[in-house]
Amino acid sequence: MSKQTRAGSPKLSSLATMMAIVAAVTVFAATPAQAQDAAPAPAPAAQAAPAAPAGDVSVEVAGGEQAPQQPSGLAAVLGNPLVMIILLFAIFYFMMIRPQQRKEKERQKMISELRAGRKVSFAGGLIGTIKESKEQTFVIEICPGSTVEVARGAVMAAADEPAAEPAKK
Repeated sequence: MSKQTRAGSPKLSSLATMMAIVAAVTVFAATPAQAQDAAPAPAPAAQAAPAAPAGDVSVEVAGGEQAPQQPSGLAAVLGNPLVMIILLFAIFYFMMIRPQQRKEKERQKMISELRAGRKVSFAGGLIGTIKESKEQTFVIEICPGSTVEVARGAVMAAADEPAAEPAKK
């Protein structure tokens, strides 16, 4: 199992952070109009309406009824489900998709620059020295006199320095 998929990896912690941000934004984006929907129906016009508390977001209209006021500013924008979906996608893109694309682009560049004599490791754990570079594959020497042909896409990492040639006896 690779380091990226183990529990406690940076991917998991960034996903947990992202979900916490979305939950916090959702709680703070609740509009006052949604709170009014849950409140009991207003008193009829014939009865005296009680005084509204200071934080109430309603406006008295003709006939003594109270109509909910439309939210404005940030609450109106974040209260829209479409905006929340777009915001969630943007968070996923910048925290997970974009870094993965950048890593893959760097790996492809590294593969294209590999030449004979470099020591490389492969996805299956195989480590060897490149003996020949073909268009779609590498011919790898895994031990003296034993070569295999592997796909270029299987290369995961390259050694920092070219492998030293064994001494001829």
